[in-house]
Formats: sequence, structure tokens, C-alpha cells
Amino acid sequence: MKITVNGVPSTVDAGSDDAAVDVLRDGLGLTGAKAACRTGVCGACTVMVGGTPQASCLLPAAVLEEHEIVTAEGLDHPVQRAFAVHDGLQCGYCTPGFVVEAAAFVDAWRAEHGDVAPPRERIAAAMAGHLCRCGAYEGIHAAIAAACRGEHDDAPGTPARLEAMNKITGRARYTTDVRLDGQLEGVIIRSTRAHARVTSVTAGTAHVIDLLPPDRTVRYAGQPVAAVAAATRGEALAIAEAARIGYDPMPAALDDTPEAPPVYDESDRKRAPSSSEGLDLPGGWHGNVHGPFTRASWRGRTAVKRIEAARRDADPRLVSGTFTTAVQVHTPMEPHACVARWDGEGDLHLHLSTQTIGLATEQAARRWNLPADRVHVVADHVGGGFGAKAGVTVETVAAVELARACGAPVRVVFSRAEELTDAGNRPGTRTTLELLTDDRGDLAALTVDVHGRGGVAVGSAVAVFARLMYGTAPRRLRDYDVVTNEPPGAPFRGPGAPPLLWALEQAVDEAAHRRGEDPIALRRRWDGNRKRHALYDRALALPLWADRPRTGSQTGRFRRGVGVAAANWAYMLDPATEVELRVEGDVVVAATSTQDIGTGIRSVIAGVLREELALPAERVRVEIGRTGTVYGPPSIGSRTTTSVAPAVRDAARRLRELGLTDGARVVGRRRRDRRGYLTPIAMAGMALGRGFSGAVHVTEVEVDTRLGVVRPLRVWAGVAVGHIYAERLARSQCEGGVVQGIGYALYEERLVDPVTGTVLTANLDDYRIPGIGDTPEITVHFHRDGWDHVNGNGVGVGEISTIGVAASVGNAVHNATGWRPHDLPIRPDRLLEGISR
Repeated sequence: MKITVNGVPSTVDAGSDDAAVDVLRDGLGLTGAKAACRTGVCGACTVMVGGTPQASCLLPAAVLEEHEIVTAEGLDHPVQRAFAVHDGLQCGYCTPGFVVEAAAFVDAWRAEHGDVAPPRERIAAAMAGHLCRCGAYEGIHAAIAAACRGEHDDAPGTPARLEAMNKITGRARYTTDVRLDGQLEGVIIRSTRAHARVTSVTAGTAHVIDLLPPDRTVRYAGQPVAAVAAATRGEALAIAEAARIGYDPMPAALDDTPEAPPVYDESDRKRAPSSSEGLDLPGGWHGNVHGPFTRASWRGRTAVKRIEAARRDADPRLVSGTFTTAVQVHTPMEPHACVARWDGEGDLHLHLSTQTIGLATEQAARRWNLPADRVHVVADHVGGGFGAKAGVTVETVAAVELARACGAPVRVVFSRAEELTDAGNRPGTRTTLELLTDDRGDLAALTVDVHGRGGVAVGSAVAVFARLMYGTAPRRLRDYDVVTNEPPGAPFRGPGAPPLLWALEQAVDEAAHRRGEDPIALRRRWDGNRKRHALYDRALALPLWADRPRTGSQTGRFRRGVGVAAANWAYMLDPATEVELRVEGDVVVAATSTQDIGTGIRSVIAGVLREELALPAERVRVEIGRTGTVYGPPSIGSRTTTSVAPAVRDAARRLRELGLTDGARVVGRRRRDRRGYLTPIAMAGMALGRGFSGAVHVTEVEVDTRLGVVRPLRVWAGVAVGHIYAERLARSQCEGGVVQGIGYALYEERLVDPVTGTVLTANLDDYRIPGIGDTPEITVHFHRDGWDHVNGNGVGVGEISTIGVAASVGNAVHNATGWRPHDLPIRPDRLLEGISR
């Protein structure tokens, strides 16, 4: 087949029915177009076809013969420079597709309207066919508006992050882009049963790698059973589809009724995976219910006595309710992926989409009985994770074992259906909460019972977070796991906190309404955190808050509401973090084995180094994303920047003392804080520092009472994390956190067939994540005081920026309608039923 791509004629070996995205990627090695969903929903594979943007995953290869094709690699357009300057990206996996679409839109808009910015809603409509799981939409809006104004026609500007142009032009290489000589494609064969013992697996003459646990039992539909490899993914899929699995069926628990059949017997319970970040919450088992975990309680008996007395007396100061949240799926745009290769010396080489290079290396060495220095991990660019890509997971096991069996490199990449089924999720929850105030309006007692539903996983720690909010009033806190034959939960950006705040912050809001007190003022009075006091004061002064309507006062179809929610998050760090500096000629090279999942740690390292050593950009180089250098932290739990940046500063000061001479080398360490750490935790090198970050979100929504649609309009995000190392990148993180919180509040809901246990929302049509049109105008305010005791004077923003957003949306809906939502997501059917009562 003869095609012309980016002005270059080429001949490729492709069938006319092959997808164009595969011809571009596999035939020409052009990886800017990403096959992220293969259903034309996400836009990551967008290319220009005869001047028109099209989704190349749905485009037959035959079309490539008929038109000239332009991919992100072939563009040279002002919109690319605008994306770099305005930070219209984070992980960058979706970015080339956005850029191709945006270039066509900018050209058409300027031809018709001249150099003026389009309305915000016009940009959103043009980009409606694209999804960014990181939520970089505010930067995308700004970039497209600036390009339409002609601001980047000549002057390139300064990119907000080091790797921006590589991501924007499609040159950045992710694990899904890796292609080694002789590489085979691996596919995982998965269970179609929710609970069964596997008696046999037959897959023709192919090498079959066993992925079953020791008891040969599958406990959810979609669980890995085996893996096979072939020369192409299509051939491997055909082998997998033809494979035959023998099952000895077992009854499945697909609901939380006491009569549900057991998921684990007593000997197997210890094998249950964890849905939290390595926490093993103790508790007994009663059938499929694990718990309660009660050790976070404080004067629990007193709390229960006070609440029972208030209930008997029908005390109006007692706020009671049951709140639920749906299962939320991580679904990063780059799916889980691994390319594994064994070399002639017996070393293991892994290209891995991971948030934890160090942990993955350690676990791989232990699993395959190798010294750690014989495991080599590369993660040059990682297309998002949000907690799901930690350590050695099944795609790595399958790739490594297939590579050993086949004697060739093997790549295993999850499909979008696999990603939405078996790559992790935030467990669903049912929270029963009772909150009592006293005569002075202070918090008198609190009880929180949470039943987390993380499928076959345990450790859904939610109620424990209620110990950290609103002083020391008596409180009984109980966490339970309800185990079912459904895919396992995994840590998800602020694990446990969003469902707790969904319940607690609405109960606090209700207490304020019953007292006739300003909801922000009441929170400020209850909350002893001085950093959040500053945020409350800012929020109280916002015109957005001052001009809010009286709750339930509006009539008519469209009603505006404003809600608030507060949040906190523990200060976490990795005290073992190191950064190596070496001088090569007149260039200072910084190296550490951390990874960048879109948070911009490359740019943070470069910024600190340039500031400390007064160097221009061209004299600094950053090397991360691989083993073979000093220890770097995982990108989990808001601890990457607060661990790495002080180590860079320490290294820079050592190098300055030594002198910037060619060949000089120093190692900087993450020194202790002035008041030390609270305690180390056995979770991937984590320690807890002193203090809590804080956030206050004020959200405005419009409620359509005819269609039941909630439209977020504006969000003010006050975030108290101290020193900010890279202003624009920190804002991007917070803006993305708001977008993910809006998704949790309004759209995201994994659904499972109640009979078969099959995940029904296994594509991005059925599992909806927020698009650019769902994005409100976001204002981020950083409070930078209160962290003087911390080495570096600042802590992470990843979790605190998102965990309270859904609750602020719920409170805004209540303000608009007078009806208080109790169930997430706030679907149209739920809203219409609620306001009609």
C-alpha cells in the first residue's frame, strides 16, 4: 500500500481493512496518534485526512491511499507553541490528538473571524470529541484562545514544562510506543465466570502462561487466567478468543446480602488484595463482611450515648443520613503496558507504564529471584496512573513470563475494556452518618459507619478519615469491607477521602442550615487548622459566595446554587529520596529514579537546579524514568515533589561548594524536617510528616430541573500547601483535581451485570469521564504559609486538590433546589426524583 504521510511517500504492508492508526504506528513508527480507546470516543488517535481531523482508530487503512495524511509529528503550527506555553497538557498521552484538532479549528476560526478569541463554549464544542483524564482542560482553553488571537504566530514563548514539545509533537515515547527487534505481542486470557475453579486451559500450539492463583480459583469475571503471544496483536487476540477454559462453577456473591455465598474460605482470606495504599486494617470476618476497624475512634462510647439520647428525644440538632458512592475507575489514557526482554546475561529489562519504578524493580527482583541491579526498568513517559500503576501488576507478569517462554521481547498492553474492568477502581461505599451539635453550635458527637465495596479486595479505609476533621469531639468510626465476586479496588487519588467527605461535608452543611449559620463560618469555628482558617476567610469574601441564593428559594427551570466543602490530607514524603548531580562539560545533569506521570517533576528538578546554581536552561539536563541511578520516590500520595525538590537543593549546594568542574559528581538527600517526621510507614518508602494540607472548594452549578442535568459553572479552589515550586504546573494539578472531582460527582459509575458479574461499562461511551465541555471556570488560590518546619516549606497538591470537590457540588445542588443528594453520581433520574418529592 502506497501512502503519503506528513509529505513523505511510503510503502507499507497493510490490509485495506486494517485500522489507519495501526498502519501509522506499526508500519511507519509514527506514535503521535494513540490507540487509547479504539471506539472513536477519546480523540487520542486524531490525524488530518485531506485537511479534516478524523479518528484514525475507526478509519480503514484504504482511506490512507486516497488522501494526504498529517499527524502531530508533521505539524508546525502556532497552536503547538500555545499548548506548551499555557500548559495544555499533563501526562501528554492525549495531547497530540488535541493539537491536531485544535490546529484545524484555529485555522478555520481565524479565517472567518480574524485574530479574536472564540467564546469558551465554542472552544469546548470544537474539542468535544477529545478526552483528557488528567483534566488539563483549563490550559487547553487558554492555549486555543491565545492561538486564535495570534499570540504564538512568531514568538515561541517559554514552555511550562521541559518535555512539553516532545509530548505535543508526538515525539515522546510511552511504553505503548516501544517496539523492539523481534518483539511479540501478548494478550491475557480472562475468565468469563464470576466464581469458578479452572480445570483446564487449551490454546492450540501457542505458549500458554498460567496466571491463576495457587487454588486455581477465579473470583471475578475478567480475572486473568493465562496469557499467549504471537507476532501481531491481531494473531494473539485470535488465539486468545479460540482458547478453551474448563470451569468447575461455584456460586457467586454479586450483592451484599447476608445470604450471599462466600467469596473466600478462611484459609484464602489472607490472599485478598488491598484496595488502599498497602494498609492492612485488622478486623474479623463475618461471612463476606470484613471488619469493623474501629481504632480511629475517639471516646466512641460517649459519642454513641449522646447520639442515642438525641435520637430518643427527636433532637433537631441531630443530622442523620445514609450516603452512597459508586465505583469509580481510574482509566488513565495510557492503559497498563509492559515490554519485557531477557538478555543473554539473564538480566531482565522492562519498559513499564508505572508510578513506582523503585517498587516495581524491587518486586520484580524478588519475584524472578534476581539481584536488584539485574532488573532494569524504563518509564520515560507515563500516560497517567492516579494510583492504579504501582509495583508489578499482571501485565508485567504476563510479559516477563511470555518473554522467557518465547525467547523474545513481548509487549502486553491492556485494551480499554481491560482497563475499565481489571486495572483498579475506587471502591463504592455506603456510609451511615450521625452528627450532633450542642447548644453553642459546636460539634458534640459523630458516628460514621462505612461499608466499602471493593470487589474481592479489602482495606477500604474511609471512616478513619473522620478522625482528622473538626477537632476532638467524641466520635465512633467503623470501617467494614463487603467482599463480592467483582474486580478488586485499588488506591485512587486520595484513597478513602472523597467518599468520607461526600457524607461528612454534606452533614456539616446541613447542621449549618439548621442553625441558620453561614456554612463557611461554621466550618471555620469547628476547624482548628490555621491554614484552612486563611482559606475560609478568603472564601467568605468571595462575591461568588456572598451573592449565592437563599437555599430552596428559586423557581423556574434553571436554578443556580453555590456550595462549599473543606478537606485535609496527610503530609507524606519519602525520606530516602536522593538526587545525583554530575557535570558533563558545562552542563549539569540531574538524575534520580523517579518517574513523571504528568505532574511535571522534570520541570521542578530543573527549576530548583537553575535557581540554586544560576544556570540558563541549556546548561541543565534532567534524567529520570529509569533505574541505574540513585533512589527516587514513587509518584503516589502527593509525595514526589516534596521529596525530590529538597534533595535537588541539597545536591545543588553540595555541587556549588565542590565547584562546577567537568566530571564533578555529588548526591543530595532529602534531609529531615526541622521538627522531624511523625512516623515511617511500610508503604513504598513512605513517612508521615507533621501537619495536614488543607483545601476549601466553593462551587457554583446550574441545575436544569426539567432534564435533571447539573452543569458546573465556576469553582474557586483554595489550597494550603506552602511553597509552590512550579506555579503553572501546580495550578494544572489542582485544575485537573477539580475536573476529576466533578466526574466523581456527576458522571462516573461502573456498572456490573447482577447475574454474570460482567462489567457493563467497559468502554468510554458507557463509562463517562468529564470532557472539556463539562469543565467549569476554575480559579486556584494557593495559601503558602504554615509550612516553615518542612524541608522545602511546601507539600504536595495531588490529593488535596480533588478530594472535597464532589461534596461541594452536592452542597451546591442543595442550595439551588432545596433537595440534598445522598447518592453519587448525581444522575438526572436521581435529581428529578429527589426534587419531585
